[in-house]
Amino acid sequence: MARTFDVMIIGGGMVGATLACALSAKGLSIAVLEASPPRPFEPEQPHDLRVSALSPASVKILGNLGAWAGILGRRCCPYRGMRVWETSGQGDTRFHSDSVGQPALGYIVENRVVQLALWDCLQQAQDVSLMASVRIAAIDYGGAMGSRVTLDDGEVLQARLLVGADGGESRVREAAGIGVHRWDYPQRALVASVETEAAQQDITWQRFLPTGPVAFLPLTGPHGSLVWYHHPDEIQRLMSLDEADFIDAVMRGFPKELGGIRRLEGRASFPLRRQHALNYWRPGAVLVGDAAHMIHPLAGQGVNIGLLDAACLADVLLEALDEQLPLGGSILARYEARRRNHNLGVMTAMDLIYRVFGRQDPASRLARNLGLGLTQRLAPVKKRAMRWAMGMEGDLPALARLE
Repeated sequence: MARTFDVMIIGGGMVGATLACALSAKGLSIAVLEASPPRPFEPEQPHDLRVSALSPASVKILGNLGAWAGILGRRCCPYRGMRVWETSGQGDTRFHSDSVGQPALGYIVENRVVQLALWDCLQQAQDVSLMASVRIAAIDYGGAMGSRVTLDDGEVLQARLLVGADGGESRVREAAGIGVHRWDYPQRALVASVETEAAQQDITWQRFLPTGPVAFLPLTGPHGSLVWYHHPDEIQRLMSLDEADFIDAVMRGFPKELGGIRRLEGRASFPLRRQHALNYWRPGAVLVGDAAHMIHPLAGQGVNIGLLDAACLADVLLEALDEQLPLGGSILARYEARRRNHNLGVMTAMDLIYRVFGRQDPASRLARNLGLGLTQRLAPVKKRAMRWAMGMEGDLPALARLE
C-alpha cells in the first residue's frame, strides 16, 4: 500500500526544507524527498562555491524556524557595507546598514550550511519524513484527487498536495502541465572562491565593466567569493587558465579594494537564464523557488524570493487548515496572488539593471552615472532602495516580518 501524506515536497534544498519546517507541528503529515543530501560540515573544509547573500528578511524566516542558530554554529559572514560603481564614469553609490538601523545588510552563507541547519530542524520533527538519496521514477499528477510518486525502488507515495521545490527543470511542474516563459542571457557567470591577503571584510561590492559586472562577496576569515559575468567565450577562457594566470586576470579585472589573492580554492561557471512559470499552481500541485522563477543573479535576490515563497505558502496552507478548506484547492490562488507580482517585480528590476548597464553609448553612460550619483546623495531614495533589497518592504509573510 502507498504511504500517504498531506503534503509531499519534492526537493529538500533551502526552499523546500524551509517550507517543511514552517509546516511542521501544525497537524500535517509531511514528506520531503531529496536526491542529493548535503555532505556533513567540518570547520576546516574550504568554502563551497555555492553561496547566497541572505537578506534580513530571510534571516528572520530562518530564525523563526530555529535554523539560524545552526548557521551561526557553522559559519557565515555578515556584511554591513555595499559599494556599487561603474568603471567608465564617476557614479559611485555606497550603502551601510547603520542608515536603516540594522546590524547588517545581509549575510553571505554557503548554501550547504543553510540546508544543513534546516535539516537539523527537520530531523527533530515528528511529523516530517525526510527521505534522502531517493530517486523518483515517475510522478502521476492526479489534480485535486491527489498525486502519486513512484520511487526507483518501487515504493509508492501519495499526497493531497504536491509541492515542486525541485529547481528550474522541475519534474513537478512538468507533471502538472505548467508551462514557462524563458530566455537565456548572452552571458555566463564564473564564480571563484579565493584566499585573500586582506583579513575578513564586511563589505560587498559590484563594479560594472563594459563587458559585464564583477562582484566580491566576503566570506569568513581571509576568504572571498568572486563573481564574474562575461561573454561565454571569455568565461571559457578564464576557466581554462592555470591558477597563477587566473589570479593575475582577477587582479587586472577587479578593483584594488580587493587586495591581493594568495590562492584560488575553486571555480565554476554556469549559464544565466530568466524563467517564470505561467502559473504557480494547479489543483493539487504548487511551485516554489526556482521551480516557479529563475532570475539574473547580479543582485543575489534569487534565494531570498524563494524563501519568501516558502513562508508565504506556509501562511496560505495554514489558512486552509483554519478555514477547513482543501490544501490543494483554489486557496492556492492566494499564494500566487501574493507572490507572483512581487517576484515579477524583482525579475524586471534585475533585467532593467542588466540592460541599462549593458549599454555603452555616451548617453547611457551619462544616465547611469547620474543615477548612481543621485542615489548616493538623495538619502530617502537610497534608504528606500536598501529596504527593498533587504526584504523590508511590501506585504511580507508572517515569518519574515522585521517590524
